[in-house]
Amino acid sequence: MERQLYKQEPSTAARREVQAAVARFLTAGFVALILVATPVIFWIRAEAEQHALANARDMTQRLADNVVGPLITTELLARDHAALELLEQRLAPWLATGTVTRIKVWDEHGTVVYSDMDSLIGQQFEQEEWARKLLQGGPATATLENQTEQENLYESASGELVEVYVRSRSVSGAPMIFETYSSGENVRREQHAVLMSMIPPMILSLAVLQLAQLFPAVRLARRIQKHQAAKHALLQYAIEASDQERRRVAGELHDDVIQDLSGLAYALESEERRGPPDLRPVFSNARLMLQNTVRTLRAMTNELYPPDLQRLGLRSSLTQLTAPLVARGITLTMDLPEQLIADRERAVLMYRVVREALVNATKHSSATSIHVRISQSDRVTKITVSDNGHGFEPNVEGYEGHYGLRILGDTIKHAGGTLDVRSSPGAGTIIHVTLAGPSQPGTNNGRAARRNQRKQLLDRAPG
Repeated sequence: MERQLYKQEPSTAARREVQAAVARFLTAGFVALILVATPVIFWIRAEAEQHALANARDMTQRLADNVVGPLITTELLARDHAALELLEQRLAPWLATGTVTRIKVWDEHGTVVYSDMDSLIGQQFEQEEWARKLLQGGPATATLENQTEQENLYESASGELVEVYVRSRSVSGAPMIFETYSSGENVRREQHAVLMSMIPPMILSLAVLQLAQLFPAVRLARRIQKHQAAKHALLQYAIEASDQERRRVAGELHDDVIQDLSGLAYALESEERRGPPDLRPVFSNARLMLQNTVRTLRAMTNELYPPDLQRLGLRSSLTQLTAPLVARGITLTMDLPEQLIADRERAVLMYRVVREALVNATKHSSATSIHVRISQSDRVTKITVSDNGHGFEPNVEGYEGHYGLRILGDTIKHAGGTLDVRSSPGAGTIIHVTLAGPSQPGTNNGRAARRNQRKQLLDRAPG
């Protein structure tokens, strides 16, 4: 005999369900925090870089206007040593403190008229489009990058540098380009400082928001769990009430209707033997009809009142469904787990699913081969019943046998599961049922708690 398997108490399962919901909420909140914080951090970093470059551009413009411009004289353009020496002395403090690491002054023809590297003075490079626009009054530029151009021979090994181009004028009014290079470390330090000043309050604000949402989330999870428990209790009550009603109907059929019809059949058999010869065929046909009706009613009684699943076990009860079909020449194969885990209510529901599918396949589909497969995981029980019968159109209302599946589908839906029927004329039928679970059956204490819960639900019911 198959032994029924039991798990933890429903209260323990409820607590774990709430804890799992809270854990999922915290995980989702942490992921959301990362997703929100990451682009914000990159945006802050880019803004800090632009701010630092803007500062470097403003500083270079002031240096060009106030220091370099007034010293770009005709003598300097003619490479007079004294004029070059004077400009170099004025720029020495910026070079000495590391504010800038390289200085160049270009004329409008692309010739270097001054540089702190004497070897660059007098060299001429091709003017690019941005340089022509700058000389015509375009905006100053500042970039942070490695220097690899031809005119950056002496800066290519210095790593990241801030390169700034601003427009200036000589004493004679000729447009000039003033170029400076400074270490990129200053920009990176400013970026880091801005990030460190903004990230902690931003993360703290998001964390506080997450914690503020945690308590309502816990309350919501508990409310949902209570509603689910109440729904499960109502389902159990409905299944028990259905079983009681089925037992009552089956008892009345067996004790009253079937007995009366059986007695009438015996009476007809007696009349058939002793009655007038010309009426014996009538009595014989009536007796055969009654006997067929009695057999049909006995079969209906067995269908109305399923076997004792708790005593026999679900697996054994399902296996018993094989014999009547085999006797009718139908091939039935079952692929069942070694141990089927289900409480009483869920076991009854699983039994009804398989039995209704078999009834549908044999009575309405004329199937000759049926396959039943049940699989279980920690969260889901799946039942698949497939046959090679005539098939039908599931969407056609009023199809013979369709109502039984609809009623079964409503029961499965109330139990929190799903029913999927796939069929077409001539292609057989496949019934997929998914139930939440395996359900968590309780011990005697669990059943007593459920009885108390059902009593409370009935006490609160109107009327």
